[in-house]
Amino acid sequence: MTTQTGILTSDGREFDPTLYRVHLRPLSGDEGGGWLATLPDLPGCTGDGGTEIEAIEDVRRAALEWADAATRDGDPVPPPTRNAIAAE
Repeated sequence: MTTQTGILTSDGREFDPTLYRVHLRPLSGDEGGGWLATLPDLPGCTGDGGTEIEAIEDVRRAALEWADAATRDGDPVPPPTRNAIAAE
């Protein structure tokens, strides 16, 4: 799945949230359960869901909003360091 966003990363490539490394962590019952997904290359970009897949889909949607906000604010959108999924 690639997404045409019209947003460019700081290296001049089209922003594609599917290319960013995803870090997954299970949430404890005290945290509401499910999974937390983060994109380490995009500070503060998080998503969650009841399953790993839902959390990944949520964080990729959040990445689009993150990149759009960064662009509107004049901040650079960092390119992905690598495409992988990591889990705790």
